[in-house]
Amino acid sequence: MFFIILLLVGPVAEIAVFIQVGSRLGVAPTLLLVLASAVFGIWLVRAQGFAASTRVQAMIARGESPALGMLEGVALLAAGVLLVIPGFLTDVVAFVLLIPPLRRGIIRLYMHRLQLEGTVTQHYSGPGPDRPVSPPLEGESRRED
Repeated sequence: MFFIILLLVGPVAEIAVFIQVGSRLGVAPTLLLVLASAVFGIWLVRAQGFAASTRVQAMIARGESPALGMLEGVALLAAGVLLVIPGFLTDVVAFVLLIPPLRRGIIRLYMHRLQLEGTVTQHYSGPGPDRPVSPPLEGESRRED
């Protein structure tokens, strides 16, 4: 329901902001501002996307769950899509997603809301004195050579 309301209200709000900015700056500066924000934002998404990919690979190498890093990649992809859509409100949301502490906070809030935070941030480092071996999975198997 929220998504449907957002699809209906979002474009109207974007048009209203375009009219306000265009009446203050003029048509050409307004269009240049939208174009410049898209180009700059896409450049930022590209740079941060490579950094997120490197972090995910490092998390995997350390044996940690890469879920948080992958969710950051999804947020960066969303920021890229929002930057391609012309408008000032979508640009504001995209730039919020491009600020790493805000992006991580939004992701953690989202994970907490879904009650997945504990499972996503855990990592497995093998059995040890405080980490017993987990019981085997139930089921049958047979060896085929």
